[in-house]
Amino acid sequence: MLFIRHATTPGMRSARFPADERADPASLARAATLTGLLTTGAAPVHAAAPAGSAEVIGGPDEATRAQAAWVAPVRAATETAEAMGLVPRAAPALGEADAGRWRGLPYDRVARREPEELARWLADPEAAPHGGESLAALAVRVGAWLESVRDEPAAVAVCDAGAIRAALGHALGLDPRTAARFDIAPLSTTELTVTRDGWRVAHVNRKVIPWSPPTRSAPSSDSAT
Repeated sequence: MLFIRHATTPGMRSARFPADERADPASLARAATLTGLLTTGAAPVHAAAPAGSAEVIGGPDEATRAQAAWVAPVRAATETAEAMGLVPRAAPALGEADAGRWRGLPYDRVARREPEELARWLADPEAAPHGGESLAALAVRVGAWLESVRDEPAAVAVCDAGAIRAALGHALGLDPRTAARFDIAPLSTTELTVTRDGWRVAHVNRKVIPWSPPTRSAPSSDSAT
């Protein structure tokens, strides 16, 4: 399973809680250059995918096949997959944790107005003081999805950092707070491979294209990038 963090969004650059946004055009242009460079196993991403996970594109006389990619339910993920020449397949389970009333707000504003609630959210994976979803619930949701696609070892998933960290946590048996320590840059790749009794981590946060980080740092959590 090859995870690709989707292209940069305005909210990511301004350190806001996740919301459904469109990707920055410049970041999407960089994503388009990834086509044919990434690999899943020994096959290029843009090559023919296994039966059931690819769709024919072009006219009836064309033999080109584009690999499908599971995408989180946000526009940036769909746009990133399309920019890479992949066929999006909806995967609601790959969405970020619902930030409730904090959705789309700057982290620093929440820190000023609700410092105790933010501290509780950062310290307790079971907490959801914003009225949305806890990071523990995100971990369970993503872990269950990952197990459901074990038979698709060459699959590609495009989503945000929280879901990728949750997948790493599931693969390594880490709690959400520990899994939150992984850096996952936009358009980086993280790969998990199936083993007889679980998952093996092939690589994490492999940056194929240089990326400039946000000007303001965000809290360390599954949803804070």
